[in-house]
Amino acid sequence: MTDRITIIGARLLVKNWGTLSSVTLDYRHKSGTVQRLEREVYDHGSAAAMLLHDPVRDTVLLVRQFRLPPLLNGDDPDLLEVCAGLLDDNAPAEAAAREALEETGHAPADIRHVCDIYPCPGSLTEKVSLFLGQYGEHTLRHAGGGLEHDGEEIELVELPFQEALAMTRDGRILDAKTIILLQHVALERA
Repeated sequence: MTDRITIIGARLLVKNWGTLSSVTLDYRHKSGTVQRLEREVYDHGSAAAMLLHDPVRDTVLLVRQFRLPPLLNGDDPDLLEVCAGLLDDNAPAEAAAREALEETGHAPADIRHVCDIYPCPGSLTEKVSLFLGQYGEHTLRHAGGGLEHDGEEIELVELPFQEALAMTRDGRILDAKTIILLQHVALERA
């Protein structure tokens, strides 16, 4: 693939909602030494996420939903997050707007791209495109709550922006994409 990295092979371990593969590669160190490595990689596609902000009232609209990995780590499995979902063959901005509408019932206005991130580049192929969008009375289309057939049971949580930002510091918000987007808004204000 590059002069430093040669993929030797990949072996499919599991194919279900996503795929888990074992990849063997030769990695050339700066010293010239070549080391054979084996890494497991999980791929379920890339995603998009959006922080909904009401600039008039200075509130944010977040969602709370069940997440299995925090439960397996012994943490509260009901995470407070921004709206997010897989791209499903849509452009990132379209996917973020779709997820905001499905999860919150709001069709966001004034959508802005913030950045793209690899939330866990050591083992996931997922790249997440992060967006800001505005919401208010004029953007409400339905009650939200997610798609039950996808196993979603989403609670809407509206918070003053400053309270949500404080929750990133005291551990009540642990989701990386949410922390990044809230801190981005804080930095824009500084």
